[in-house]
Amino acid sequence: MEMNERDESLINPEFDINETKLHNSLKQKKWDETITKDSWMVFKVMAEFVDGYEKLAKIGPCVSIFGSARLQPESKYYQMAVEIAEKITKIGFGIITGGGPGIMEAGNKGAFNAKGISIGLNIDLPFEQHFNPYINKSYSMNFDYFFVRKVMFVKYSQGFVVMPGGFGTLDEFTEALTLIQTKKIGRFPIVLVGSEFWGGLLEWFKATLLKDGMISEGDLDLYRVVDTADEAVAHIKAFYDKYSVNVNF
Repeated sequence: MEMNERDESLINPEFDINETKLHNSLKQKKWDETITKDSWMVFKVMAEFVDGYEKLAKIGPCVSIFGSARLQPESKYYQMAVEIAEKITKIGFGIITGGGPGIMEAGNKGAFNAKGISIGLNIDLPFEQHFNPYINKSYSMNFDYFFVRKVMFVKYSQGFVVMPGGFGTLDEFTEALTLIQTKKIGRFPIVLVGSEFWGGLLEWFKATLLKDGMISEGDLDLYRVVDTADEAVAHIKAFYDKYSVNVNF
């Protein structure tokens, strides 16, 4: 029996959301409707930027921890993220995460345990995302726009720890990688945790991107792959020791 749209919407709650977005994007709009909506969106984007800049301008040096919202506390990567955040906090960094569950929660928990600055940049999503309880109240922020949130991650971070994750984590990783590669930001350390997890992607970088001339050989040096919390923290510490940067608050 063929399923109609109403039947599918009862089974799959995402169906209505997708259908609404598709119909709205194709619907003919009046000129005044378009201008009014787009103008107000500009003000909403500006407001998110201003709020983010005001709250984060004085936080001091921080490391962003990226990773899956779906990993549970019993996961080895969740536990490793807690340990990494604790140890990074103890050498003088604050911790920035996406503010939600999974690896984000683990990162904030590690900073909280070490009595450091724990920042959460949450995003409004229909599923998965919610604030975790380990964020400093004054540094708990909510965003509507992914691109504004990503600017805050990059602008106020002096290093990036990338745990295993899905599309969102890949987006954040490649955003930082691209900005460093194109010299839009400084060459801050990027640490990928889990050689087994990242191995396939990194092999594709070499076997396809590098081979086909899409990237340069030196681009492969823009990140470090580690398998332990100590290795992750040591790489970030060594990077700043080399440049004689005082990162203590």
